[in-house]
Amino acid sequence: MSTAENSRGPLAGHTVVDLSRALAGPHAGMMLADLGARVIKVENPGTGDDTRGWGPPFVGPEEDLQSTYFMSCNRNKESISLDLKSQDGRAVLRGLLAHADVVIENFRPGVMDRLGFSTAAIHELNPRLVILSITGFGHDGPESRRSGYDQILQGEAGLMSLTGSGPDDPQRVGVPIADLLAGMNGATGVLAALVERERTGQGKVVRTSLLASLIGVHAFQGTRATVAGEVPQAQGNHHPSIAPYGLFTCKDGSVQISVGSEKLWASFAAAFGLDPGAPGFASNAERVRNRGAVIAAVERAFAGYGAAELLEKLNDAGIPAGKVRSLDEVYAWEQVASQGLVVEVEHPLLGTVSLPGPPLRFFEQGDSGETTLTDHAAPPLLDADGPAIREWLGLPAPVAAGVN
Repeated sequence: MSTAENSRGPLAGHTVVDLSRALAGPHAGMMLADLGARVIKVENPGTGDDTRGWGPPFVGPEEDLQSTYFMSCNRNKESISLDLKSQDGRAVLRGLLAHADVVIENFRPGVMDRLGFSTAAIHELNPRLVILSITGFGHDGPESRRSGYDQILQGEAGLMSLTGSGPDDPQRVGVPIADLLAGMNGATGVLAALVERERTGQGKVVRTSLLASLIGVHAFQGTRATVAGEVPQAQGNHHPSIAPYGLFTCKDGSVQISVGSEKLWASFAAAFGLDPGAPGFASNAERVRNRGAVIAAVERAFAGYGAAELLEKLNDAGIPAGKVRSLDEVYAWEQVASQGLVVEVEHPLLGTVSLPGPPLRFFEQGDSGETTLTDHAAPPLLDADGPAIREWLGLPAPVAAGVN
């Protein structure tokens, strides 16, 4: 099934033009595609999206290797390659924008203006169009023109200062979290703008950035700084405001526990022979102040248990607990499959491949039936849909290079 034929999902009937590259914008586009929108990805001729070259790993035939990075954020899309500096490329883009409901771009501020597609020009062409624009540091302000890549922003937005084994060990999060959050925020903003358009008949501009998206999830660490006047620091795998809460060793490995209330603490202490009212242990605030002693006491209690036995005992006591899984374990886990979090697609070069699935599910009233989109399309080959898209727009095929 081509994405153009998709008529299911909450966004069925909506068309998205995805001019973005790398991850933040493409992730937003994929979220909208998962919701049923037709998403047309515009790529540079010859090379395509930068992520087509990001690897290894690459898979597929030696003469046409496919990046697994690209495959992570481009399912359910069509691809057309356009040189936006050429007359032909701009003509096709104008046709796309005239037909679209949403356009996504993550160029540096000013690039779209120089191409002739300022927000004013776009809205003159299509007043109902919702424009999603994602930057690294924001669209204005003294550092708006800086290039923004995920790890740079993880440092600049303070996330790395909170992540690692201690204050002298700043670490990046293991996925490009700034990009992913910016994409999620962008998709949320698009959905809100589409709802508003139903009332006003007018599209508007939605802007977010990697910087804003990371600061937006500082959560309690942010208010520690802004309200309490503290400077939070990395402290490994233990929670800064709850104890015991974190990763603990046992006889043959480790387990994670979350003792997030005094009721849970009483249950935990009873299960493992601890005195819940011992000096320094009687309240969460005391346990946080005496975290080192709490960790030592918990690990002494766990020392005689293997991980599997310990998890069973914790479960019996009603204590939230779990193990640390590798990704191969995650994707083999029955619970993951039951939630539709692995989807199979047919790729033109690779055959049937499995991809991490979308995080949302939809149901009829009364849970009478699930309406989640389950028929997914593989990430497209470069320009795979170019001729069909031009035909849909009533535009001629591009003139081959060197042909007069």
